[in-house]
Amino acid sequence: MSRGMWHLLGGAAGLAALVPVYYLTEAAARALRAGTVAAGPAPAGLGLLMAVAAIVTLLAAWPAAALACGLPLLAAGVLFALDAADAISAAATLPYADAGGLPWSRPDAAPWAEAAEPPGTLAGLTGLYALTGIVLVLSALLPHGRRSILRR
Repeated sequence: MSRGMWHLLGGAAGLAALVPVYYLTEAAARALRAGTVAAGPAPAGLGLLMAVAAIVTLLAAWPAAALACGLPLLAAGVLFALDAADAISAAATLPYADAGGLPWSRPDAAPWAEAAEPPGTLAGLTGLYALTGIVLVLSALLPHGRRSILRR
């Protein structure tokens, strides 16, 4: 396989991973908030963040995929940091925002998001998208020999 085709495949994999990373990060932020409000543990939040970390770890090994997923997340994080109102309006136009559900929600389930807080709002306002995006972008920019912490 040629090098250009390898990069194109990596970019497609990164864009395909963008949707699960976006929605899983938001679901984790909401679960953590629910745990905080209830003054109790939030194991679902931890589990969802671990799923995001696993996807990010896989993407970080492939620079083209890390950039394709990391740059949009970083841009979303910067937009939330600079203009939260416009970012929330943009998030309201994303898929599943009208139905209030997640891509994996059952059709008869209770709404997951309210109209005033579309999917992505909580993770964007808390900086999780910016943090995840910068980790992916920086991992893609590292030299090949320093990309993995497991390598000697």
